[in-house]
Amino acid sequence: VQLQASGGGLVQAGGSLRLSCAASGRTFSRYGMGWFRQAPGKEREFVAAISTSGDSTNYADSVKGRFTISRDNAKNTVFLQMNSLKVEDTALYYCARASRSYGGGWPGNYDYWGQGTQVTVSS
Repeated sequence: VQLQASGGGLVQAGGSLRLSCAASGRTFSRYGMGWFRQAPGKEREFVAAISTSGDSTNYADSVKGRFTISRDNAKNTVFLQMNSLKVEDTALYYCARASRSYGGGWPGNYDYWGQGTQVTVSS
């Protein structure tokens, strides 16, 4: 399984970005997906997770109400819509595939990781 994240970039505070993560293989719809991020000098942290059908989602408190995770199983793609971006959202964003139908916020529930896409929010 290969995960290719894209959509990162430089944006001003208050702006929006939409991240995409395309997965290879034919079993995408069987697994939950998640987004994590890592800022310089900090540990990787959970951002959002989504179940196989998209019916269940979960978000870190820091992004609730601003970020939305979604998926298109027909296109093997998971998205992260990020609105009202803050300087503290600056990080390398990773998508990951859960080893089950829903991975939640624990990184240990994810067995495949993408290479990351950089999001930089300027003040």
